[in-house]
Amino acid sequence: MVERKGIGHPDTICDALAETLSRNLCREYRKRFGNVLHHNVDKALLRGGRAAPAFGGGTILAPISIYLAGRAVTEVGGEAVPIDEIALEGSRAWLRANLHALDADHHVEIHNLIRPGSQDLQELFSRQYKVPLANDTSVGLGYAPMSPLERLVLAVEKRINGRDRNRSHPAWGEDIKIMGVRCGATIQLTVACAMIGGYLSHIGDYFDEKAAVEDLVRNLAIEHGFPQCSVNVNMADDPRTGAVYLTVTGTSAEAGDDGQVGRGNRVNGLITPYRPMILEAVAGKNPVSHVGKIYNVVAREIAETLVATEPDITAAQCLLMGQIGSPITEPALLHIKLATRDGTPVAQFERRVDEIAHAHLGRTSELVDDFIAGAIEVF
Repeated sequence: MVERKGIGHPDTICDALAETLSRNLCREYRKRFGNVLHHNVDKALLRGGRAAPAFGGGTILAPISIYLAGRAVTEVGGEAVPIDEIALEGSRAWLRANLHALDADHHVEIHNLIRPGSQDLQELFSRQYKVPLANDTSVGLGYAPMSPLERLVLAVEKRINGRDRNRSHPAWGEDIKIMGVRCGATIQLTVACAMIGGYLSHIGDYFDEKAAVEDLVRNLAIEHGFPQCSVNVNMADDPRTGAVYLTVTGTSAEAGDDGQVGRGNRVNGLITPYRPMILEAVAGKNPVSHVGKIYNVVAREIAETLVATEPDITAAQCLLMGQIGSPITEPALLHIKLATRDGTPVAQFERRVDEIAHAHLGRTSELVDDFIAGAIEVF
């Protein structure tokens, strides 16, 4: 069983805006002061609005409300950091770039609730010596490889939302949710796709677009090795009454759903109840010393490297625990589980595992630039 919430899902919007705020703060801190300063802006809440969708258009009756909260350095040596401007403009820019039917200036209200962090955590953050010190006691984990179903579910949302939205099926909104279930060789994919009324003249257009989504998903399933695939799109539709998944903006946040950071995809972009998972909200945490963010990425990289470089390792899981105040390169716990080909003894990989783990832990500082550039996906 595998789930993914697409970029227009209210939970994913919250993750994206929290991570965008962190990246923009990092850039501003570096520009003004030369270094990334302490912040954790991993708290965001989306309260859905009210809408009256209709074929040929529709109306937003009450805007979506987004609340950005967390802690950040707001002033250094009497020089104020424009947190409000960074939070609001950065959020609107992301919404414009990623939700093609949403008017980021009129359909959304954004509230900045960021406050300065506590003195003890700011002092700990500044006490960096050669290696950053963990500013929380937290766990990160990762596994490899992804299963065929996991790869398929990820590919479905990426393909739908990776299209040229203005030219290819503009009626498809970005609020995509996929649930995949495999029983033996047979899989079932349940897809929710918010349709945008402004691009549909009547209900016949709606069902044509729905059929196009089904065709795309079924073809992707075949490409991923699942010819026996049941695809169901917008299962709550009732053709008899005309009740269908129609929106004004392409996201259920306009009326049907609320959102919160950390309730959606894990760092690998999926929700995987049959895999080990943590509940840590990764998006918005600082990329320099918060092991609740960094270790989730490093653990995944360690597992992927083990599988990619050792032919006799068929699967790997890695768990890292960081202890507050300790160097992030020295986790309090490193636990790796391996599956091997033909019963090859795990003990013979001990030295290789140690080399790979320490190599990845030793380059945590190099990840900072990748986080800030958005090169590392965390949802």
